[in-house]
Amino acid sequence: MKAMILAAGLGNRMRPLTLYKPKPLLEVGGKPLIVWHIEKLKSIGVTEIIINSAWLANVLIGALGDGSQFGVKILWTREEEGLETAGGIINALPLLGSEPFILVNGDVWTTFDFTDLLNVDLKDDLAHLVFVHNPEQHPKGDFTLKDGRAYTFDQNIDGDNLTFSGVSVIHPKMFDGLENGKRPLAPLLKEAMLNGKISAEKMQAAWVDVGTPERLAALDLQIRQGLYA
Repeated sequence: MKAMILAAGLGNRMRPLTLYKPKPLLEVGGKPLIVWHIEKLKSIGVTEIIINSAWLANVLIGALGDGSQFGVKILWTREEEGLETAGGIINALPLLGSEPFILVNGDVWTTFDFTDLLNVDLKDDLAHLVFVHNPEQHPKGDFTLKDGRAYTFDQNIDGDNLTFSGVSVIHPKMFDGLENGKRPLAPLLKEAMLNGKISAEKMQAAWVDVGTPERLAALDLQIRQGLYA
């Protein structure tokens, strides 16, 4: 199984920290955010990782290289300007192949055991999403979870309204017939939910959206204090 880490964002909310360093290289617990993901993937045997790049791409690629320092193989895609999530995935499809892959946002941190993702059987589904309890900065959530299925709010399902963690298993078929270009992922997920093609689960682990310098500093302190040991 392959994995893709999304790492092409500008990191505007993290400025000035991201003026000269791409957001995935910002450190918590003495380690860049993206390296936490790479090591977790390596630990479950996922050693072929595709990473997209745009903002300060040369800095990011220069730091991680071909992945050999981590015992993995990193394949890179470049985007002249950020293509958003779905656009970045479509651009990387030639490297991802035709089988389901693990997708991880480069700007989240979690203790979630990625081993669970290896056991996901999509069957006829297009994706399996991992949800989390709604964080303080996103109290309404993104989608509804009920009986292992994901729904849009428009479907008015009586379930748990939760936030998408940025961790998922995606089938390339979700992007069949779509042209290259700037494209968000959320509309594709919602369309698939309306067609009953998305499974989901609620994460039982620590998770942080490292979206501001304040959250970065708080997480760094918590890790150093052994809160997530």
